[in-house]
Amino acid sequence: MDTLLLVTITFIAAFFAAIAQYFFKDALPKFGFNMKEMFALFRNRGIITGIIVYFIGLGFYLYALRSGELSFVYPVFSIIFVFVALIGMVKFKEKLGVKRIAGLALIIIGIMIIALT
Repeated sequence: MDTLLLVTITFIAAFFAAIAQYFFKDALPKFGFNMKEMFALFRNRGIITGIIVYFIGLGFYLYALRSGELSFVYPVFSIIFVFVALIGMVKFKEKLGVKRIAGLALIIIGIMIIALT
């Protein structure tokens, strides 16, 4: 499979997985963590939506794994950390300090190195 296509499919998988994290995080403040409320999580629309979105991403990820090498696909999937940080900033008003930005930049640089080899 073409490298650009494999990277694109892996990015799509990571994007869906990151969106799922948004749904999970958004639904959690409404619940405590006793047994009754833990079971209620699986009736929550946000959690159910997150699970569905996560499985869509898993489908793309499994396709990428089938089409490419594990040592290529898995590191490229780390773009999820960048997506999640951006979602956190936009949706939850989380602050990204200099160290976090530097770490995300290193992830992007690492993906570029892997994708260009």
